[in-house]
Parts: sequence; structure tokens; C-alpha cells
Amino acid sequence: MPRQLGELEDAVMTRVWEWNRPVTVREVLEDLQQERSIAYTTVMTVMDNLHQKGWVRREVEGRAYRYTAVSTRAAYAAALMNEAWSLSDNPAAALVAFFGMMSAEQREALRDAMRIVLPTLPEDGTAPAAEAGEAADDAEPESGR
Repeated sequence: MPRQLGELEDAVMTRVWEWNRPVTVREVLEDLQQERSIAYTTVMTVMDNLHQKGWVRREVEGRAYRYTAVSTRAAYAAALMNEAWSLSDNPAAALVAFFGMMSAEQREALRDAMRIVLPTLPEDGTAPAAEAGEAADDAEPESGR
């Protein structure tokens, strides 16, 4: 399971993810310097650490490396959510609490994701007919019939 990125690691990875191409330490440095004062060696160390942790791969180009993200920001966020959820002693309650914190936009994104993952899920969110029928088949027969 991934551990959450530190502030500077996240700032670097945000650029790598957003640019979606191989990047150099110099490119990341120049972009970061628009927001903060930071040394080349600091960015180089962070990118090397991200490489050692498996977040980026690198290829030599001349005297420098070009770094590329190993996975997407969405995959990182999903892994963090999964890790947090798995730590709960009551996963269902954790999900209910999490859904209760969601904005209307986030709930709509969840509905969209569920339609992708479960394409047979009707728009109203009820159980698909096939599953409802299967559940009825599994039920105990009523007595007196």
C-alpha cells in the first residue's frame, strides 16, 4: 500500500502527472520556483527519492535524467482510499460516513464511476433485475405453498 506523499513530493508528482511526459529536474525546478524558493539539489533529491520509492522511472538523456510517472494520480488516490477503508473496523460504516461527506459533484462522479464499473446498474441505483431475481431464487421458500 502506498504511503501518502509528502508536501514537496506531491508538488513534484503533480507536475509529472499534469505534464504527462518525461520531465527533467530543471523543468520541475523552474516551475516550482514560480511558487517558492527552492534549490536544484533539493528537487533532484526529491525526484531521486520518488524513483527509489517506485513512483517514477527514469532514463538517462545526456548528462541528466528524464522522469516519467509509473502510475496516474487517480490510481494513487484510489490506493490511498482503499488503504484508509481497509483500516476501518467497520468498512460499511466508514463508507456511509465517507459518502455523507461528499459534495453533490462528488456523488455524481461516484454514480458515473458505478455506471462504468457496473454497467447493468439502472439509473435509479436499484439492484439490476438479474441480481434481484437471483436473490429471490436464493430465498427460503414460503411455508404453506
